[in-house]
Amino acid sequence: MIKKSLFLFLMMVTLSVQSQEDSTTNVYINTADQLMQSNSRLSLGGYGEIHYNQPLTKGLKESGTLDVHRIVMFMGYNFSSKTQFVSEIEFEYAKELWVEQAFLQHKLNKYMNLRAGLILVPMGIINEYHEPTTFHGVERPVIDNKIAPSTWREVGAGFTGTILKASLKYQAYLVGGLNGYDTKGVFSGTKAIREGRQKGSKAYFNQPAFAAKVEYFGIRNLNIGLSTYAGKSASKLNQKLNRDSTILVSRADSSTTEIMMIGADARYQLKGVELRAQFYYTNFSNSMEYNKFTSINGKQNDLPVANIGYYAEMAYNLLQTSDSPYALIPFFRYEWYDLHYKVNENTVKNEQYLNTMLTTGLTFKLHKNAALKADLQFYKSKQEADWSKTFNLGVGVMF
Repeated sequence: MIKKSLFLFLMMVTLSVQSQEDSTTNVYINTADQLMQSNSRLSLGGYGEIHYNQPLTKGLKESGTLDVHRIVMFMGYNFSSKTQFVSEIEFEYAKELWVEQAFLQHKLNKYMNLRAGLILVPMGIINEYHEPTTFHGVERPVIDNKIAPSTWREVGAGFTGTILKASLKYQAYLVGGLNGYDTKGVFSGTKAIREGRQKGSKAYFNQPAFAAKVEYFGIRNLNIGLSTYAGKSASKLNQKLNRDSTILVSRADSSTTEIMMIGADARYQLKGVELRAQFYYTNFSNSMEYNKFTSINGKQNDLPVANIGYYAEMAYNLLQTSDSPYALIPFFRYEWYDLHYKVNENTVKNEQYLNTMLTTGLTFKLHKNAALKADLQFYKSKQEADWSKTFNLGVGVMF
């Protein structure tokens, strides 16, 4: 099954390697990187997106949703050519306020920077490049919600840099762990680890997790990324824990799980052609004990041993060969994920957690940083015979 899941990813990489004429090195930087490269002391930036989502159910009339999904402001300050600070403040759903990034970076040498503060976990593409004009579709890919919980950020420190001679960009951090148990179990089959993000908000800390990513851009127009996350979930039962008590130690151990996630992604662009692929696999150790301990009213939790997901996307700018300042980009994305890919012997595999999603639509760019979006999504689980459908419209900007 893993081989099948990787097929589209590897196919895209192979096609990319074979198609190199008239191409250039492909190095991606996000908004935070752009602020740190500014010549100004104080730099401002931001992005925003507004969505309309309309379910299309045969035989039923359903209300759509209008949502100012997020408005974000970046503020950066360059103390010197070596020392910078970056912050990202986000308003979600026109009412919630979050700090998504707040870190200090210092250049140690031309290959290495020290970074410390509230940091984006470098997993996949979307978690670092989530501005609405950087991806197609009104909504972000579903596996970047169900498996890798974008926007995923934790307080931590580590090193980042680019080695041009080796065509490598790297990041490696020690960060605060995910919240696995406060007064109840946080992880489950359907929610995976998403609710475990502590987001730097009074996060409790038992031991650090390790997060890293390496990007290779030595093949023209192709960027390949490999990511990993490894750590033991935090539990409030470890607070003031009497290590001499076998019962208390056993309870605390049962409230945690070791999480190992790997990711692979590829981005390719040549003239008007855009190809993307992404793959995630997460393993949970101790899931049997965790499920038993976090049962509620006799109903056992259903955290799996492993979940998995991937997508492949293709797009083409129809106005690429014209002198038009605009871009009209039809796209198609295929996604597949299984939140119960592997389960322990006491957990019944839920086929509603095995889903396929097809998204097709248009991105119309009035400017490279201002877009109108429209798409139609088809999705169903393995248990369902018919496809559910949703029509989406969106406005996205970044600056």
